[in-house]
Amino acid sequence: MNWAAAIKGFKAYLKLERSLAGNSIEAYSRDLDKLYQYADSQLNKKSPKDFSLHDLRRFIAWVNELGMIPSTQSRIISGIKAFYKFLLMEDYIAADPSELLETPKIQRKLPDTLSVDEINLLIGAIDLSKPEGTRNKAMLEVLYGCGLRVSELTELKISNLYTEIEFIKVTGKGSKERLVPIGGEAIRALKIWIEFVRVHIPIKKGEEDLVFLNRRGSRLSRVYVFLMIKDLAATVGLKKKISPHTFRHSFATHLVEGGADLRAVQEMLGHESITTTEIYTHLDREYLKSTIIGFHPRN
Repeated sequence: MNWAAAIKGFKAYLKLERSLAGNSIEAYSRDLDKLYQYADSQLNKKSPKDFSLHDLRRFIAWVNELGMIPSTQSRIISGIKAFYKFLLMEDYIAADPSELLETPKIQRKLPDTLSVDEINLLIGAIDLSKPEGTRNKAMLEVLYGCGLRVSELTELKISNLYTEIEFIKVTGKGSKERLVPIGGEAIRALKIWIEFVRVHIPIKKGEEDLVFLNRRGSRLSRVYVFLMIKDLAATVGLKKKISPHTFRHSFATHLVEGGADLRAVQEMLGHESITTTEIYTHLDREYLKSTIIGFHPRN
């Protein structure tokens, strides 16, 4: 089996059997392309089925010498493991050489968060005299109130709003759907936008079901949401480096600090693994530590 055939088959497997999104498939392909480049330049064009654990370890050392950070190396190893798992399933190899391949330890960076007061400050700075102000307020209320990814926000559909039972349905990574609770402030902001402003926009064909639209009736880009938040931060003089994802981090942090069950937070965020959500327990520990140091009489 040559590299072209192996990678083509792997991409088909990722799309048809694992139902991964196009961006995820391309990321896997780029990582495998690095392994192919290594085989071509360092191992005399060795085929994927002839790789040994020693070869893979030498490849990771080569990647490390290129200056790639541990998180990137970890992602590449994850892709390699998935690739060899596919080759094993398809009987192209008799044993998986990546089984004992070690992943570098990654020091988890705690995400930046906003306080409740800072979120209120940003939302309060929106100019509601303009039609887009009503829309922007609804977007931020939903971002923070539901902990959505920015792509989940821009793709949110009217047919997936169940405000009477206080839930919305969102489509996350890998086209996986989940139900997320939505609170009163976000519902009110959504209704004002949809019932009093959005109804006056001439909507482009094919975009009728999207909640958030621009003045021309087309879907909003993720870049627009990022720039809108950046402009608001500048308006209120907020020095933190924030993005749409900061609202998602803040949503999770405030829930955990308030005592929410980690499994429930995992479900609401759409994390496939609980370990992804566990980063917020570290934030919670910092919060607890600062509370004890600040308020304990012996400190």
